[in-house]
This record gives sequence, structure tokens and C-alpha cells, in this order.
Amino acid sequence: MARLPGLILALAVLLLIPSARPQTADAFQKFLAAESPDAAAHVAMEIEKSGVSFDEAWRRLKAGRTYSAQPSGVVMLKNRTEDGVDHAYAVNVPAGYDPARRYQVRFQLHGGVGGRPDNSARGAGEIGTLAGAEQFYVLPYAGGETPWWTNDQILNLNTIVDSLKRTYNIDENRVVVSGVSDGATGAYYIAMRDTTPFASFLPLNGFIMVLTSDEVDDGFMFPNNLRNKPLFVVNGGHDRLYPTHNVEPFTKHLIKSGVEIEYHPQPEGEHNTKWWPEVKDSFEKFAADHPRNPHPEKLTWEAGDKIHNRAHWLVINEFGAAAGEARAMADANLHLTGVVVAGRSDGSMFPRFKAAGRVDVVRNGNTVEATTNGVTAFTLLLSPDVFDFAQPIKVVSNGTQVFNARVERSVKTLLKWAAEDNDRTMLYGAEVQIKLTR
Repeated sequence: MARLPGLILALAVLLLIPSARPQTADAFQKFLAAESPDAAAHVAMEIEKSGVSFDEAWRRLKAGRTYSAQPSGVVMLKNRTEDGVDHAYAVNVPAGYDPARRYQVRFQLHGGVGGRPDNSARGAGEIGTLAGAEQFYVLPYAGGETPWWTNDQILNLNTIVDSLKRTYNIDENRVVVSGVSDGATGAYYIAMRDTTPFASFLPLNGFIMVLTSDEVDDGFMFPNNLRNKPLFVVNGGHDRLYPTHNVEPFTKHLIKSGVEIEYHPQPEGEHNTKWWPEVKDSFEKFAADHPRNPHPEKLTWEAGDKIHNRAHWLVINEFGAAAGEARAMADANLHLTGVVVAGRSDGSMFPRFKAAGRVDVVRNGNTVEATTNGVTAFTLLLSPDVFDFAQPIKVVSNGTQVFNARVERSVKTLLKWAAEDNDRTMLYGAEVQIKLTR
């Protein structure tokens, strides 16, 4: 009892010391209110300097924003991507939008790209006859100068996803990409270049082999990357452009090569979507049954540059031959049978005229096994949702242990990727950088 007055005095002194928590809370509010990843990254430095604990930062980022009510209906919007291109797009906000509920999003990419001189908006921006389940519908626009199969459109969709999440309560694990005709071909392209933000891809009346065109193929078309996300594919038997008898050999080849495809051929279907009423329920069930896993246990990613070098928690940093790398890896681009593509008889879907690299990873608890070819450095992003930071992290590459140590959680790393991804469900506490000997 003799210590009680001293204890009371100490508590009184502590109450007189200004708390840093209000400043931290204000900084997080600024972080969440930032208009872009770059703006959020700037605020992240302020949060880091505040001395906030990892657990507190993790809690606040997991909780995310408090959203406000927004008008329903069609909203016509614009953005400017980091390459300086202006883009128009329409957002169909569900009737009775509830800011406390997380919503699925469907990107719907239109066809007829070559017939449009630019990417300006067309029509009223409504989803129209392709409406399905209650969700947000996003209708971006493309044109002859900015078709779906360009890096500019990858930037466009990423910018739209980021903007949506800053305004509406979007379910980050239920953002899907669908498209018709050229838009369907664009869905294949996006799936091979930028899998991370999306749950599934649903190409309708499209054809992946359109991407073999000399005007499109840059040597970096990687069918292996399709193995990361499921696809829902529809083609018509009487389609004047992409009939099933032309498309099916490639669809079946991809399925045989490990790509998850739910295929719905329409024997009487033409190059239109008259079959939509019969397919709609299966389409929406597929989307509902395949939410994105933000931390997949298995990933395979192939890239030829540092622009499209990431799949979720795997980032390819450097290319080149590494000692002990895999001489051969099961390749969805090869062993196509019964079809000759563009005069090539080597059984490949796309030509390989540029050097590229690939990493396959499998996570089992705190152990990651990697198989590489053409890669000398890669980074693993570690989330506390799937890794136990109290135990060592072990990385085995091409049969050789290349890392085995405990990793400290980092507020800086947490904020870095939270600013980049703007995703409550995909947060990273540390990075492990792996360099392989040449």
C-alpha cells in the first residue's frame, strides 16, 4: 500500500504527456483518403515516422476506410494513366448501394476496337442486356490507338480498380474481367500480363490466337500465366469470326496444360450474345464460386520485363541463366497438336523471339519451394495471414536451400505495399529477396 501514492503520481504524469495516437490516427486517415497510390506512399512516410507499431498499423489497414452513401445509376468518369493517356469509363452503381457491404465488380470490355478511332465514351454507359447478378459494372472504352492488348489498358484497368476502392466498398477478392469479341481477346491478354487484382476471366466470343498478330505479339505472350486464375469461356459454332471448330483445339490444349477453364460452347451461336439468357446463371455462378485467393499457395509467372513481373506475392527482379536452374518446365505454350500456327510447325502457340524468365512457387507453411528458368533474382512478399513470423522462413530454389532465417515484420514494408495495392485483404509484413548465382 505504501507504493500507491507514487503509482497515482506516475499515472497523473503520464496523463499530462501528449499522446502520439491522435497524430497517428490523423495520418492513417490521410493515407486512406489519398487519391492515388503515389499520394498514399507519400503519407506512408509520415506514418512510419510516427513510431506506430506493426500490430496497430496492420489493424488499421485491415479495417480500411469508412465508406459513405453514393448515388446509384450510371456514373461517367475519366482518368489519366501514368503514361499520359486519358481514358473514359462508365460505372454502373447498384440500386440501393449500401456502403457497409462489399460488392463484386465486373469489368465488361466491348468489341469492335478497330472500328473506333479513339477511346472516347459511346452510348449511355449501361451494362444493358448483359446484366446479371447485382454488382458494380465497369465499362471502359478502347479504340484503334488504345486497344485492350496494350500496356496502356493494363494501366487503365488498374487505375480504375484503385479509384473504385477509394470511393466504393468493393470486395477486393471479387473483381472479374469479362469481354465480348475483341473484349474477350483483351481478357486473355490481361490474364497473361496482370493477374494479381482479378479473381477470374470470362472471355465471350473471343480468340486468344488473335494475339499472334504481328501488330500485337511483342514476344511476351505467356499462356503459362493463365494457370493462375480460372476462366469461363463461351464460343459459338456459327461464329463468323471465331467458330468453335477453330477455337476449341486451343481451348482444349490450355485445359490439358493445367489452365482451369469452364467451357460453354454454343453450337448454334453466332458472333453475338443471343445465348446470354441461357448462359447467364452459369456465368454468374462461376464468378460467385471463384473468389480470388489473395495469397495463393501456388503461383507460376513468366515475364520478359520488369513491367509485368509480379503475381501476388512473387516478383521477378532480374533475368538471366542461374546455376542449377530447371532445364525444362511444363510449358502451356508448347505441344499444341493438330494445328499449325502462323506457318510454324514447332507446336507452339506464340513465338519466342525474346529472352524471358519464369518462376514457379509452392508455399507449404513457412517453406517456399521455387523452380526457376531464366531468372537470377526474385522477391517473395510475406503476409502474416499465411506465414508464421515467430518461426524461420525457408526458401528452396531448384532443389537448393537459399534462405532459412526468421524475418522481422516491417511497418515500412507493410505501408509500401498497402499504398501500392490499396487492398485490405492482401497486406505484406516483409520481403525476402532471393539472388541466385549465375
